[in-house]
Parts: sequence; structure tokens; C-alpha cells
Amino acid sequence: MRILFAASEVFPLVKTGGLADVAGALPLALSRLGADVRLLMPGYPAALEAATHRRIVADLGDHLGSGPARLIEGRLGDSKVSLLMIDCPKLYARPGNPYLGPDGLDWPDNARRFGLLGFTAARLCADESLTGDWRPDILHGHDWQTGLAYAYLAAWGGRRPATVFSIHNIAYQGVFDPSWLKLLELPESMMNVAGLEYYGNISFLKAGCWYADKIVTVSPTYARQIQTADQGFGLQ
Repeated sequence: MRILFAASEVFPLVKTGGLADVAGALPLALSRLGADVRLLMPGYPAALEAATHRRIVADLGDHLGSGPARLIEGRLGDSKVSLLMIDCPKLYARPGNPYLGPDGLDWPDNARRFGLLGFTAARLCADESLTGDWRPDILHGHDWQTGLAYAYLAAWGGRRPATVFSIHNIAYQGVFDPSWLKLLELPESMMNVAGLEYYGNISFLKAGCWYADKIVTVSPTYARQIQTADQGFGLQ
């Protein structure tokens, strides 16, 4: 079975919380069970430096106003898991926290930065030319940063894998102004309640919840909690 994981942080390369631990450990565990796993993440400086056996596998072009980007393949240490990194200096060549600037505030272009992560994940599911003849049977994305992958697959139509979306913390929803819709190359028809729209804005997390085949959370208890008004943060 071929599985593409997508995450915004992966231990031990980049970590701000528990998401990175899961993104680093679960692909390794599935690989040991015989799955053919590839892991996609942004090419932060720390990740590009720490990954082993690096090589350029594809020119990603310039999408979403990202500037030139390449797909670089490496390894997580000495494991068999293929690590795919989006080398896009305009968006990711920033030291420190992957989400926050030096002022402690969200980078103002986070919609574009993580839109490209979802866009590339969707391309890997739909475009064999990026990685030879490898296409996943399953796409498994984690948290809001990967949510648009599912929207792109829905918008493009055609062949697609089964899709799973993991919610680690529903409080972080990736909410952005609706003016980003055109810049993210998504159709206006998706900007409604049965799509990306979340109280007049775009929600990357809602995109993952709405368009993925299956939604999973970190535990059965958390799955029940986020379906309540108190802890659902408007998505219950």
C-alpha cells in the first residue's frame, strides 16, 4: 500500500508540538509493517539541512505566487521512509518557528505558505510525473496546514486516492480572509457553507473536514469532545 503523509512539522526535523511527534513516528511504524510511505513537508532550513540522502526530484514551477519551487527527496535518518520537502525559499527560508515571525505573530502569508503544502500534496496524488510512476493509494494530512489538499483534489476531479484528515487541535483552524481564494487558485463555487466558507472567511481546517473521505482525531475522547458546542469551535 502506498501512503502519502503531509504535515507542517516532523520530529526530529522541526517541532513545535505533538503533531511533529505523530508525523515523525507514524510513517516509520507503517513502513515497518510493509507500507510504502512518503512524507511531505515544507522545506524549512532546518529540515533541508537535517535530512539525509537529499536529491532534487522535480521542478514544481511557480504556483500561488510562491516563486520558484523544487521538490527535494531525502530520508528520515536511516529509515526507509522517503521525505519529500518543498524547497521554496520565498515561503520557507525563514529561521525559527515555522508559523510565527520574529514579532511572535503569524506570518502574514501563511495562507500561501500552507496553501502550497496542500497544493503540492494534491499534485503528488494526481500527477505521476512529479515522482516517476508513484501515486498514493491513501493521502493522510494532519491539521489545518494540509487542509487545502482535499479541496484541490475535489476541485480538480479525476483520479484521486482515498483520503484521511487528522485533527490534532481543532482550536487552530487556519482562518483567512476570503480574498485569498483567487490567489490560492480555488473556484469561487467552493466559497459557501458546503465548502471552505467559515463565518465569511476561508478555513483550511474546514476544508479538510469537508472534503476528506474520513476524519480522525488523537483519541476517541477527543473525537467526542470536538462534536460539542463547548469544544467544537464552531465546527461541531
